[in-house]
Amino acid sequence: MTVTELIPVLQVAIGPVVLISGIGLLILSMTNRFGRVIDRGRSLARELPEIPRQDQIRVNEQLRILSRRAEYLRRAITSASVSVLSAAVLIITLFITAALGLEAAWLIGILFVAAMGFLIFSLVAFLQDLNESLLAFKLDIGMNPRDKFMK
Repeated sequence: MTVTELIPVLQVAIGPVVLISGIGLLILSMTNRFGRVIDRGRSLARELPEIPRQDQIRVNEQLRILSRRAEYLRRAITSASVSVLSAAVLIITLFITAALGLEAAWLIGILFVAAMGFLIFSLVAFLQDLNESLLAFKLDIGMNPRDKFMK
């Protein structure tokens, strides 16, 4: 393969590289949220024995919500990571197929669809976490979690 033949391959590989960078920032945001959820859960669990009996029900509900949020964020982070791995394998596949002159459009297509599919799943889990965090906030302020905010 000559440099002239390699340049178009490099240009095609730029897309997945940008995707990896963007998802990396998303993972950073999600891991920060995950850390805060875990810290808040540990804090509430330590305080639970000292909380008056009538408030323990509310705190236990908070802990259940935090547990669900942690699970959603774990799914989101895992899916985003698999999306990045798929994009990385896509880049390697682009280079190998170009260098060897192979025709593997089906493999490239599958890897791209996999990267996008895992990204979509990650974002859905992230949205579930956002919804759960709103429920926890409503509990914190003494509002029924199912009630809407006043306009």
